[in-house]
Amino acid sequence: MSRLMKRTGPAVPPPVAARELTAVSADGARIHVELHGPEDAPVVVLSHGWTCSTHFWAAQIRDLAADHRVIAYDQRGHGRSPAAARGGHSTEALADDLEAVLAATLERGTKAVLAGHSMGGMTIMAAAGRPRFTEHTAAVLLCSTGSSRLVHESLVLPMRPGRLRTRLTAAILGSSAPLGPVTPVSRRILRYATMGPGSAPARVDECARIVHACPRGTRVAWAGVLEELDLDAGVRRLTVPTAVIAGTADRLTPVVHARAMAEALPQCVDVTELPGMGHMTPVEAPEAVTALIRSLADVYLDVCPDASPKAEEQAV
Repeated sequence: MSRLMKRTGPAVPPPVAARELTAVSADGARIHVELHGPEDAPVVVLSHGWTCSTHFWAAQIRDLAADHRVIAYDQRGHGRSPAAARGGHSTEALADDLEAVLAATLERGTKAVLAGHSMGGMTIMAAAGRPRFTEHTAAVLLCSTGSSRLVHESLVLPMRPGRLRTRLTAAILGSSAPLGPVTPVSRRILRYATMGPGSAPARVDECARIVHACPRGTRVAWAGVLEELDLDAGVRRLTVPTAVIAGTADRLTPVVHARAMAEALPQCVDVTELPGMGHMTPVEAPEAVTALIRSLADVYLDVCPDASPKAEEQAV
């Protein structure tokens, strides 16, 4: 039996938030928000990807919360955010949710570094140019994400590009089959599809636990949105300094997406390609992702004493 097939022990508990609150989106959706670290520190906002949760950012939260105010939230239907109502799955809804989180946690004029992984990066692209986004965003990290043609460019199936591969990829990613419990077989499948071939077993287990916890309805509904994704205009509207990071072994959003976004971004300040890393870069390469976020905060955040996160729970 390979090392991957062996269980690696109990999960490490996620970081405990200093405060939790509920942001209310434009359509009434309730968004679970966590605040970590000192209230008067530079602010970082973390937006996770499809089938994940705030737990996906555990390594970044542990490191950054020592000297940053870290705000992480569960996308609608993920983690502790309730499932969206019918019609509540769209990139516009994701942008609404991000704006609601910024409104619930930041005082007027307070700037933050926003980091988005996968669908979290797409959330940022969808919100680009909106007034509240512009008011609160100093810089952005787009992590293992893409703006369009996700299914067409996916390398999950080892086939020649074309209509057949695209159709089969869409069927696999949008499958309504239950994932069930984490097993040795499911861990191997997840590692192949979403992580680099050299990923440590403990990190594969961590990702598997997070992904398998996502409700089936949420997974299927957002897969349909991602299949039709077109946020190329959002990339061009992202006028703040933006860094891009991706793994060279990413099968879900191959590096072709990172290179295309870097070309289209008005202010691309850094492009990092991580050799041998897959799609789950915040877990696979936590030090590299955290270092980029910290660097953006060091360069682009100027914290004013009277502009600290308000962290007040909205009435619901």
